Amino acid sequence: MARKARKKRKRLRRGIIVLLIVLIVFVSAGIGLKRYYDYCLEPVDKSDSTQIQITVDQNDSLQQITEKLKQDNLIHDRKVAYYYARMNGISDFYAGVFALNRSMDLNTIFTRLTNVNASDADALNVTIVEGDWAKDIAEKISETLGTVSYDDLMNLWNNKEWIESEMSKYPFLTEEMFADGTRCYLEGYLCPETYRFTKKMSAEEITETILDQTLAVYNQYKDQFAASKYSIHQLYTLASIVQYEGGSDEEVLRNIASVFYNRLDQNMPLGSSVTVCYAIDYDKDVDNWQSCEVNTDFESPYNTYLHTGLPPGPIQNPGINAIAAVLNPNQTDYLYFVADVYGDGTVYFSKTEEEHNALVQKYLNK
Repeated sequence: MARKARKKRKRLRRGIIVLLIVLIVFVSAGIGLKRYYDYCLEPVDKSDSTQIQITVDQNDSLQQITEKLKQDNLIHDRKVAYYYARMNGISDFYAGVFALNRSMDLNTIFTRLTNVNASDADALNVTIVEGDWAKDIAEKISETLGTVSYDDLMNLWNNKEWIESEMSKYPFLTEEMFADGTRCYLEGYLCPETYRFTKKMSAEEITETILDQTLAVYNQYKDQFAASKYSIHQLYTLASIVQYEGGSDEEVLRNIASVFYNRLDQNMPLGSSVTVCYAIDYDKDVDNWQSCEVNTDFESPYNTYLHTGLPPGPIQNPGINAIAAVLNPNQTDYLYFVADVYGDGTVYFSKTEEEHNALVQKYLNK
């Protein structure tokens, strides 16, 4: 009898142990599921405020909407988003085009999609291209929308107090922007991209939409900005010159960046004709490139033939390749470059003035 009792107690203990193990597994799994669920409610990327347009069609189901959100990487998990909406009675979605971004949490996204006033049904595209001047961008926006004027935008982009009020939100905006002689404070900081604006948007809302994209690009390289011996404003200024000189070829841009860094290190004038283009307000539709070459004595703080160092601010709005080139230049001994403007546009680099003059004679003096 005692032996049977001991066996019974052993079986009971084993049963209790197994039950405890099962309970621990279930509790652990529950905690894990709860953590994953909470994670899925959070933004995909808190630092990425890039505007993404989502179109909700008239007969879209909740499943179709969550699939669209997942396709654009706006949510972590489509099924969690689906059941979250079901459990919270979220169902009154409106048809239209909605501006979302990856810094929004799941509840904010659904709140936007169920707000009829958030729909951008009247949205219009405006494309800022690499190399646009601020005045080009203001003209494009005003002509496309017809509800905000060129002067409204240009005045805002030169409004020191308003820009300072935005600095806590956009860390690339610094006091250096307000240097004497600067033509437009936000020149260089209006990120090239295709944007969707609505006619009801104010100049401030339009500008913040653009600066959100500038921030998204800046955040990709913020560690490299911080590591540079040059300030953020100086780097954007140099990137704008590199962009103007080099176009879109990444290798060319990195070589041009190296030329300007080498010149800065040797306290040589940058001697960039494109800074003269900006100084004389070169008309891209009327003038040709010689207009800049023959005005190298034009008095302006932007003229890098007359003044060493960098100009007071950017001379156009650079794209991501130019910014990357300035932050990651090629390591060279080049001090000069010239483009075959009459031929295929190839850019030739040289280390000495003698080599450079020979290339100028070959490719420019025709």
